[in-house]
Amino acid sequence: MKKIILTTLTCALFGTSIYAQKIKGSDTVLPLTQKALETYKKENKSVAISVTGGGSGVGISSLLSGSTDIAQSSRKIKFDEKQKFAEAGKQVKEVIIAYDALSVVVHPANKVTKLTREQLEGIFTGKIKNWKEVGGEDLKIIPYSRETSSGTYEFFKESVLKNKNYMNGILSMPATGGIIQSVSQTKGAIGYVGFAYLNDNVKALHISYDKGKTFIAPTIENAKNKSYPIVRPLYYYYTIINATCKAFIDFVLTPKGQKVVSDAGYISVE
Repeated sequence: MKKIILTTLTCALFGTSIYAQKIKGSDTVLPLTQKALETYKKENKSVAISVTGGGSGVGISSLLSGSTDIAQSSRKIKFDEKQKFAEAGKQVKEVIIAYDALSVVVHPANKVTKLTREQLEGIFTGKIKNWKEVGGEDLKIIPYSRETSSGTYEFFKESVLKNKNYMNGILSMPATGGIIQSVSQTKGAIGYVGFAYLNDNVKALHISYDKGKTFIAPTIENAKNKSYPIVRPLYYYYTIINATCKAFIDFVLTPKGQKVVSDAGYISVE
């Protein structure tokens, strides 16, 4: 995937005034929103919306502070975050706009092609330190993680690690692109990324959630038929929605918008 850059769509709204709306948050959702905006703008030239990443936690906190109109998130809003909105007198609303097959990636030269959830837990909690322990060569395992503000970090901890803590000193990356780059350059590396970020520079592993009975590859088909075990919903959150943002969210949920979702490497909600 080409390097993701900030997409800003600006134009006149309501005749002569320029009024930019903001979408901020999850790096996983970022490419989806960018592509959806590109398509949406072709038929809605009088719209002004900008989108940036930064992580799900950043998006939700920005929504709370009023510095963004929509928070994009790869995890569900937390109870304590909901409480903060309530204390501020704001009612936060949730929309599922797509699904993602969270993929575990290694260097293409790594001989390992599959891992169980238990093995992944061991690797990312620091109990398994060498690839030879999981059928690979005698090579130190170098795990890469997203940083704590990332919804992907939270979801991986919940689903794969069963809420156990990551190992001390794990290499944390501020963006998904950094994980792809690091894993592609380090033979002993392992990391996790949204499905849309997969490319030929890394190898996605087959994963088992039934203690090794079946190993499933992350594909759109396997995510849709629910055989791939690490699938998560992707969200937009908002409080007071204006006409511009509501129209864009509505578009994303239309068949045309959901085709953009699929074309961008995500799983549609249909």
